[in-house]
Amino acid sequence: MSDALRKRDMTAGNLWKQILTFSIPLALSNLLQVLFHLADIAVVGQFVGSMALGAVGSTAILISMFTGFLIGLSGGINALTARHYGARDHQSLQKTVHSAAIVSLLLGVALLLLGTTFSRPVLQLLGTKQELMEDAILYINICFLGMPAMAVYNFGSAVFSAVGDTKRPLRYLTISGILNVILNLFFIIVCRLGVAGVALATILTQYLSAALVIIALFRSQGEFGLRPDLMKLNRTAAAEVLRIGLPSGLQNCIFALANLFIQAGVNTFDAIMVSGNSAAANADMLIYDAMAAFYTACSSFMGQNYGAKKRERILKSYWVSLAYSFGVGLVLGLMLVLFGTQFLGLFTQDAAVIEAGMKRLVIMGFSYGISAFMDCTIAACRALGKSLIPSIIVMMGSCVFRVLWVKTIFAWFGTIPSLYLLYSCSWSLTGIAEMIYFFRIYRKKVRNFV
Repeated sequence: MSDALRKRDMTAGNLWKQILTFSIPLALSNLLQVLFHLADIAVVGQFVGSMALGAVGSTAILISMFTGFLIGLSGGINALTARHYGARDHQSLQKTVHSAAIVSLLLGVALLLLGTTFSRPVLQLLGTKQELMEDAILYINICFLGMPAMAVYNFGSAVFSAVGDTKRPLRYLTISGILNVILNLFFIIVCRLGVAGVALATILTQYLSAALVIIALFRSQGEFGLRPDLMKLNRTAAAEVLRIGLPSGLQNCIFALANLFIQAGVNTFDAIMVSGNSAAANADMLIYDAMAAFYTACSSFMGQNYGAKKRERILKSYWVSLAYSFGVGLVLGLMLVLFGTQFLGLFTQDAAVIEAGMKRLVIMGFSYGISAFMDCTIAACRALGKSLIPSIIVMMGSCVFRVLWVKTIFAWFGTIPSLYLLYSCSWSLTGIAEMIYFFRIYRKKVRNFV
């Protein structure tokens, strides 16, 4: 299929249909990525043991700090690319894409060095159980080796999504994901490498997906494609990428840092509760990433229409994306409440661990949809070129609030429900503040649009 057929004009047509058809391949990509990750966890739980499951789970929030940073950065790349593409500003588009590629790679290398240097002290600070420590450190240090590849893949996926092509990232992820499952089984069952085998399979397939997406961009004949002669850092374009992407990345990073306090709270319970929480937390990725497809749609559609100065479609893109993301979070959350025992059974056969995991799933299942009001609105602000203030709102409303909750409400009651309820409360508070800010900025930005 040619680039001309792959690209999607987001500035005309039925938004309900367009956003849905745009988001389905992206949601499948995200879900496949999660399912392949869940396969990693399931292989560990079934073939290595519950202690290995707990070790891998103990690293989840720390890894999410780094991956969240890269996801936030790619969100900024997506918004800028969509805006220049919608405005048909080909020169700015090329400068943005090539500068973003270099910035992403450099930041991926920086995260690799940072993660491998500080993994042990951070895990110790979190109070990781001693019996889980060595496996956790081994697993996370190998995973950090894949950060440059993850940065490059997220960059490529952001560019393709910005111009309406969500099918190629899905195809590349499917190829690498299937290989990941095969390598998992080979490294653990045949080579008996334990948690190291899972981590090794992950980074090898991350580099494969990164290679596939970069090759596709170099082969692309579209104005968004990579060109060897243009592979240089433009200061203005790089500064714009960092202006929008860096606050979003740091927001996600600090958001995850606040979650470290939650993990520390979980770690005050016994190893069974830690393992149950680790198994149940896999549902977070499953639902968040399905909802995230519509956040990307929001940023891409709003960005293109903002560049094209289509006032009516800018706001409608937001409402349609918000409706879809809320609905997905609500439906999937309720399904987890109903079928949570079967879901947890994918990762462990230990009845005590399953019972512990259900304590989390029951509360979270009714809460996921609320997060759409926060995250979709952040994507909308990013599409309008605003990233710093939304990031500060998140840091205050969710991050600082969560730390205070752990230190007060949870410290007072000391129960697992009192810990998990902070999610819905923080999402509600932050979502309200983000929406107030967004509508104020929207009125200013589109005041002179037709």
